[in-house]
Amino acid sequence: MATDTLDDYRHAIYEIAEAIAPTWERRRAEVEELSAPFREWMLRALGPREGDTVLELAAGVGDTGFEAAAIVGETGRLMTTDVSPAMLEAARRRGAELGVANAGYRVMDAERIALDDNSVDGVLCRFGYMLMADPATALAETRRVLRPGGRLALAVWGTAEQNPFFVTIAVSLVQRGHLPLPEPPPAPGPFSMASSERTEGLLRRAGFAEVRTEEVAGRFVASDADEYLSVIADTAGPIGLTLRGLAEPDRAAVNADVENSLRRFAADGGYEIPCLALCAVAS
Repeated sequence: MATDTLDDYRHAIYEIAEAIAPTWERRRAEVEELSAPFREWMLRALGPREGDTVLELAAGVGDTGFEAAAIVGETGRLMTTDVSPAMLEAARRRGAELGVANAGYRVMDAERIALDDNSVDGVLCRFGYMLMADPATALAETRRVLRPGGRLALAVWGTAEQNPFFVTIAVSLVQRGHLPLPEPPPAPGPFSMASSERTEGLLRRAGFAEVRTEEVAGRFVASDADEYLSVIADTAGPIGLTLRGLAEPDRAAVNADVENSLRRFAADGGYEIPCLALCAVAS
C-alpha cells in the first residue's frame, strides 16, 4: 500500500476501535470464552516470571495481560496499551474490577512503541498484528523494546476457510453488496498473517532468532442465529458495524443466509462454530 493509503487505513482502524469499544466491553465474557485456548497458549509460551515487566499491545479489554500481571506479582509490572483510548478505558475498568494493582495504562501505537530499548521482559499481542497497517515495523519495534532473552507471544487468525465464525456472515454481506470483497493477504485484515511462512518470515526479519508457531483450535457456541449475529454486531469490527447499519429488510435477508449456513454446525439445540488461530512465540 502507498503511504497515504496506509495512513487512511490506520485512521479507519482507529475509528472502528473507538466505535466498537462499548459493545466489545459489554461482550467481554463471550470474547474471552471464545479466546480462552489462544490466551492460555500465549501465557504458557511467554512463561512470565515473578518480577518481570510485561507489555501488552493492542490489549482491548486487557484480560490476557491481566493474567500475566497475576503471575509477575507485586514486584512485576504490566503495561496495558492500545491505540484506542476508548478500549484502554475499558481495560482500566476491567483491571479495577479484578483488583489489578501492578498495571499501568497507556495509549500507544504498536508501530511506534514509546518505550526505551531493552525495557521489557515479555510482550503479548492477541489478534493485533494482523490488523496493523505495517506489521513488519510493529514487530521490529517489539523486538527493539525486548530485553536480551525476552519473548513475544502472539496470536493471529488462521485462514478464512478455517474460521467460519467470521466467514459465515462475511459471505452474506459481500454477496449482497453491503461490504466490498476484502483484499487478499498481505493486505492488512483478519487473515493477513494466517500463513505460518509469512508470520515466521516477518518475525525473523524483525530480528527474532528463535520462532515457533502452532495452530490452536477453538469454538464459538451460540444458542441460535440471532445470538451469533448479535455477538458479531457487537465485536467484529467493520463486519459488525455494517451489520448494525442494515435496514430491516436487508437484515432479514442476511439473517436467512446465516441460518442456512449455520445448519452444518448444529449441535445440542444450538451451534458450535469452529475457529482456528495461528499462535507464535519468538525470542
